[in-house]
Amino acid sequence: MTPDSFTLQQAEDNLRYLQLLSEKFPNIQAASSEIINLEAILNLPKGTEHFLTDIHGEYDTFSHFLRNASGVVRRRIDEVFGNRIRESEKRRLATLIYYPEQKLDLLLKNEPDPEEFYVIALQRLVEVARSAASKYTRSKVRKALPPDFAYIIEELLNESAAGRQEYFNSIIQSIIRIDRAKAFIIAICRFIQRMLIDRLHIIGDIFDRGPAADKVMETLINHHSVDIQWGNHDIVWMGAAAGSKLLIATVLRISARYENLDTIEDAYGINLMPLATFALKHYSDDPCTPFIPRTVKEDQRNLWNTRFISQMHKAISIIQFKLEAQAILRNPQFQMDHRTLLDKINFSQGTIEIDGKVFSLNDKHFPTIDPKNPFELTVEEAEVMSRLKSSFLNSEKLQRHITFLYTRGGMYRKFNGNLMFHGCIPMDEKGEFSSFTIDGQPYRGKALLDQFERVARRAYLNRNSRESNDYDLDILWYLWCGEHSPLFGKTRMATFERYFIEDKEAHKEPPNPYYKFRDTETAARKILEEFGLDPNTAHIVNGHTPVKAIKGESPVKANGKVFVIDGGMSVPYRKETGLAGYTLIYNSYSLTLVEHKQFESVHKAITEDHDIISNRIVVENHPERIRVADTDLGEELRKQIKDLELLVFAFRKGLIRERLAPVNPR
Repeated sequence: MTPDSFTLQQAEDNLRYLQLLSEKFPNIQAASSEIINLEAILNLPKGTEHFLTDIHGEYDTFSHFLRNASGVVRRRIDEVFGNRIRESEKRRLATLIYYPEQKLDLLLKNEPDPEEFYVIALQRLVEVARSAASKYTRSKVRKALPPDFAYIIEELLNESAAGRQEYFNSIIQSIIRIDRAKAFIIAICRFIQRMLIDRLHIIGDIFDRGPAADKVMETLINHHSVDIQWGNHDIVWMGAAAGSKLLIATVLRISARYENLDTIEDAYGINLMPLATFALKHYSDDPCTPFIPRTVKEDQRNLWNTRFISQMHKAISIIQFKLEAQAILRNPQFQMDHRTLLDKINFSQGTIEIDGKVFSLNDKHFPTIDPKNPFELTVEEAEVMSRLKSSFLNSEKLQRHITFLYTRGGMYRKFNGNLMFHGCIPMDEKGEFSSFTIDGQPYRGKALLDQFERVARRAYLNRNSRESNDYDLDILWYLWCGEHSPLFGKTRMATFERYFIEDKEAHKEPPNPYYKFRDTETAARKILEEFGLDPNTAHIVNGHTPVKAIKGESPVKANGKVFVIDGGMSVPYRKETGLAGYTLIYNSYSLTLVEHKQFESVHKAITEDHDIISNRIVVENHPERIRVADTDLGEELRKQIKDLELLVFAFRKGLIRERLAPVNPR
């Protein structure tokens, strides 16, 4: 469509909008220049997208993946330098890009000629930066440049003629002479990292298990382009931050289970003294053996700190089981009556009856449970939870992190032909989308995820208002462990059984039928169609279930329609996967799955140039290079072009008066 192919009626119908648009583009020249610019962008290669999942607080590993762009930095170094520099120099240059501050300090300690080192390092870094930025517009590159060195880096990136080499050398010499080389190297290394990941997708489970979920969140908040699909472990923290006492108890139980209470206390400033005091009073003589943190080895089990954490662990677990039963009784539509277990304990015999079978309990000490009213919190327990709720609601850092999860996250996302969600699309045994009732209405498939998301947002936004209610918070808990939860993906959660029953038969948590059907292309295509995507070209990207690569399981399923990219970034799962995670990389040439081996430590990476070993598996090559025009952004740019063409038409027909562009003061 051209500006002359519009009609007066179209322009008049959109006159109010066009007048607003003319504030930014006040004449034909300005609008036409923007059309030319946008059409040029449409022909650029698409940006590179990275997909990661199930981080679980493993900040060092996650940070390394971002710093080395899941191996892309090293590949770019190989492409730029070929055989011009030695392998050891390539490794050192790569480490410098990953950890510029620490590596510079180490290198300069033993460097006899710092000036020569700076000259070589700067020249090499500029070459890598120029390659990394080559497929983006100068405008986009300019926006990504560090402010302190924007002009200088832009000049160095745009070397075009051999005759200017002396000019560029003089810039580098000036940087060294005025003692800005170290700061400049740090800035350009960060610029390279940014250029190699255009968009970051996190497919859920940032929290729990690992030691530094707060650092992961800070990294994501500061990332230039990220979206998040909520995971089941994220929703627990979201519910706790919204004021759910049940999910606060769940967060604390999991943190104690993995000996990770430092995140609660030190990172988020939550006061655990009320819980600690309560636990010491009621469980001081209890060994709490089933509640010894999973991270504690046999020879550490008598340490006072371990005993103390175990007591807190048991205390908050009992509170959680009581609050769960209350939520179940409040919500009969959840159909979870079989999970109210405290009333099924025979306290005199130390047994419990579950699904018609009697099991012996391995821990029979329940000082805070009244057998006649097992679901009621004691006065002290109620006080503990009231104080903890206040701490969670008033933790500035936690609330800032959870607000970010809500603003950048959701139950699922469609982006450039990929459907991303953490767990599953609930199905029945026939492969049909299963139904669940929310707010009195049944929902299934895409509509179910949409409605869950609406209630989740409602629960958080109303956390400090009169509109806050138990139902919305209970829905967040259901998302954690309910049979029809897209985030949980199982028919039951056997938390109580895993603590108190040795018989592993009682520990089983049957998966939702989705996990059987997702291996078939038929089911994958059905899901893609449900979400309005083309089943011939689109893909599903999942996390949540660790891929047992060590046993030969493939992350690629349904004839290439489904990618399951939980490769065990979380340390407890690495024995199951044999890996340290996956990254799915979607660039203009291909879809590539990167399989990461064990990451040892940041210290070893810096001191020994030890990079994580990654294997690349190209799962889909594109016959033609994908351009911006082929992406969601391209669709949006075409709409903008059409609007601008209509504006040009309105100018030419005299419907809107042209104005001079504002003069920029110098």
